Amino acid sequence: MIRVLLADDENLIRSALATMLSLEDDIDIVAQSDSGEAAVTAAKEHSPDIAVLDLQMGGIDGIEAAGLIADAVPTCAAIIVTSHGRPGYLKKALEAGVRGFLPKTTSAATLAEVVRTVHGGGRYVDPSLAAEAIGAGDSPLTPREADVLEFAADGATIAEIASRAHLSQGTTRNYLSSAAAKLGAANRHEASAVARRHGWI
Repeated sequence: MIRVLLADDENLIRSALATMLSLEDDIDIVAQSDSGEAAVTAAKEHSPDIAVLDLQMGGIDGIEAAGLIADAVPTCAAIIVTSHGRPGYLKKALEAGVRGFLPKTTSAATLAEVVRTVHGGGRYVDPSLAAEAIGAGDSPLTPREADVLEFAADGATIAEIASRAHLSQGTTRNYLSSAAAKLGAANRHEASAVARRHGWI
């Protein structure tokens, strides 16, 4: 049996996934979590073979949770499912050691096959997401510039962005200015929109 942990902050989606995967003869859902932090705790407690993680949850996201789970339970491989298949997320997930990356539009049968593939030591990336990632090209932004632009995406003030990024306001302004210059944007809001469109944040 392949022991699976499911983590998604949307109860209906998580329950539906659990029900569908439980119909498979070789898959056992050993734990369910509604946040990244809870998924890490459950992984330590249940030592699953596979963690199927939603990308965007409250608290830490699926990619960060995957990294923490890999540290705590090295035998557990992570698969990210997402409704936000931006190329930047895919690249970040692969860098974090995630073994599978697929959209929530995937069928239950395909997800079950991906679980088996990853459990057998393979990898799976949804072909359309992979093509988008290749097409987006490499980001000109440094990781810190990408971070501050992501924090600026909701129209946050400099003070709010600085607080979220744990930087001084002056350093935050410098990163934002540098990012905007690289992207040919007039201000941080435009730069954030450009970066998001290319999947770099």
